[in-house]
Amino acid sequence: AVADVAALHAARAAASDITRARPEARLDVPYGAGPRNVIDLFPAADRAAPCLVFLHGGYWQMNSKESFACLGDGARAHGWAAALPGYTLAPAATLTQIVQEVGQALSFLAEHGGEHGIAGPLVVAGWSAGGHLAALALEHPNVAAGLAISGLFELAPLRETYLNERLRLTDEEIATLSPLRRPVVPKPLAITYGTRELPALIQNSRAFHGYRVQGRAPGALMPIEGRNHFTILPELQTPQGALTQALLSLLPPPTGR
Repeated sequence: AVADVAALHAARAAASDITRARPEARLDVPYGAGPRNVIDLFPAADRAAPCLVFLHGGYWQMNSKESFACLGDGARAHGWAAALPGYTLAPAATLTQIVQEVGQALSFLAEHGGEHGIAGPLVVAGWSAGGHLAALALEHPNVAAGLAISGLFELAPLRETYLNERLRLTDEEIATLSPLRRPVVPKPLAITYGTRELPALIQNSRAFHGYRVQGRAPGALMPIEGRNHFTILPELQTPQGALTQALLSLLPPPTGR
């Protein structure tokens, strides 16, 4: 077990409360009909700035966007906007429905983000289960690039674990919602994990990167030295963090600078 998980979560939640209290924050903007189909928006000074869309983790059945808001702080220090969608959790929603909701949130940002000061390219990032959702979200036509952190890219092994009690994965979902079984998307996707991550998740990230390399898709494989499943997240929270820097490298530099 990872030590001090509760303390790390509490610190991230406290920092996120500060982020969500900023005057520019636009919280719980509806993108769909469900109670968790809401999105927190943090526009940048430049409405054309890139927007980090962060998808929280929790094995598709735990957590909420509220305690992850601070993970946009690193990108926002570099002039980016940030958006954090909520989504319905299992067992109230199937994984198919969760993936559809993420797509709905991205379409909302593309169509209505400008009304809230967000009109730049969308870069989707996610951690753990959110890394899985980010990999699938790369297929959305309005997503420019992605960052998958400690993700799960092959779903079949989950069927034999306690996680499936709520997920209730079907054969079709395993076949169609495992990124390792889908066509390679030729957009930049950085895949990252801590060197102290669980071996099975390290292998999953390496396999997915190799699969994308075979398909000639761009994006680095980034092991972060000494980090585990939870201690990797601050690397996205700070302006000089390794994951913030990876995020910045996904898009070409602005012209005229």
